[in-house]
Amino acid sequence: MKKNNHIIVLLGIILITSCGYKKTKIEPKEKDKPNVLFIAIDDLNDWIGVLGGHPQAKTPHMDRLAQRGVLFSNAHCQAPVCNPSRASVMTSLYPSTSGIYFLNPDIIESPVASKNIVMPKRFQQEGYNVFAAGKIFHNGKGINETHIPNYAGQFGGFGPMPEQKISTYPGHPLWDWGVYPESDDQMPDYKIASWAEKKLTKKQDQPFWMGVGFYRPHVPQFAPQKWFDMYPLESLQLPKTISDDLDDIPPYGIDITRLKHVSPTFEWVTENEEWKPLVQSYLACVSFVDDQVGRVLDALDNGDYGDNTYVVLFSDHGFHLGEKERFAKRSLWEDGARVPMIIVGPDIPKGKVINKPVQLLDIYPTLLELCHLKTDPKHEGNSLVPLLKNMDAEWPHYARTCFGPGNYAIISEQYRFIQYNDGSEEFYDHKNDPQEWNNVISSPEYAEVIGKHRNQVPTNRHHILGNGSTGHESYEATEIENH
Repeated sequence: MKKNNHIIVLLGIILITSCGYKKTKIEPKEKDKPNVLFIAIDDLNDWIGVLGGHPQAKTPHMDRLAQRGVLFSNAHCQAPVCNPSRASVMTSLYPSTSGIYFLNPDIIESPVASKNIVMPKRFQQEGYNVFAAGKIFHNGKGINETHIPNYAGQFGGFGPMPEQKISTYPGHPLWDWGVYPESDDQMPDYKIASWAEKKLTKKQDQPFWMGVGFYRPHVPQFAPQKWFDMYPLESLQLPKTISDDLDDIPPYGIDITRLKHVSPTFEWVTENEEWKPLVQSYLACVSFVDDQVGRVLDALDNGDYGDNTYVVLFSDHGFHLGEKERFAKRSLWEDGARVPMIIVGPDIPKGKVINKPVQLLDIYPTLLELCHLKTDPKHEGNSLVPLLKNMDAEWPHYARTCFGPGNYAIISEQYRFIQYNDGSEEFYDHKNDPQEWNNVISSPEYAEVIGKHRNQVPTNRHHILGNGSTGHESYEATEIENH
């Protein structure tokens, strides 16, 4: 009996103490917080294996990354130019909000964007060790150093450069292509990957946000010989095109992709028989940079952080290789604006493909939610976590790309709507026309769905900040030509 009484007393004490006990949320320890590996690639279009943009593209490492997580097959940049796209990623603001449309200014010069905490500094404020190398923000002088704590440098940027041009193109010095230099270890991207390998083997006392920014396949499209050997010219396939592709494009849409641009014209490329060499050089650079991505992923997997790190891989915009009779970026069509985007990490499903329209400015709020950090009400992007949890979740959002105020592409799961500053428009049904060869803007059967896309065009447009870049000049020249 005495023993039973003791038990009753003990149970009573437990009951009394438990009644006054408040459950508290157990916050994860610093070391248990997830890490972020942020991989940015410059000028990479959908020419990777898992996106099928070119049937001969060899990208085994990006492909295996996609198999480990979620591939967003309908992801789009917010501007088809390096600086505004990256500024949008890092602030989660549209160019029409920030005024950053072209190669300048920097974020700190925008009255709106300067009020947003850029992604690396937000993670530093949250107790993360932040470090990066290569092209994360635009690579103008001092920009990465300003915005990224512990920035390790550009490691040579777009170099190395030969003493004389390899191609015969007489234009901008960066517009060059061919075999150069002799070995991978002379390439800045190789050095950036080596830096990343070393960082990932070091013991980290804090969770980390690590940026790895690769420069290729941005021009100059140079890579050592072995990467060109993967794509023999005699068996190389050119992009699918049609001869009258521009016949149903408004004059404004043609002019904005051609006036005051520094890339070679379609006419020059075809007359000088450089189309195949350009495609070969681009594919060689893509495979080269894919190999550097593989080195970084191997270092992550072989170290201590592979199981607790979110990996985001993306490109800042697309790139034309003859489609729509043009080369380079700076277009609102699919080839200029669509980008690879892959997210991998703890509890993210493996090998899934999501075709909902998403945007690069969604990355920042997504990482905040994945890392259990507070949302920022100033962000204009949407967290992708609902889609990562359920790829069939309701997703009412469109994607939006602009090239200067007044020129917008609005993208849904099946359609692309384009409106130019002079009021002219284009509309494409990707189900029936994935190459965007047939502008059906005047077709009555699409009138209702066109109206829904047209309603997504913003009415509030920040004026253009900065001046003097190729993008500024292209926009201004088109305005003069069409008004």
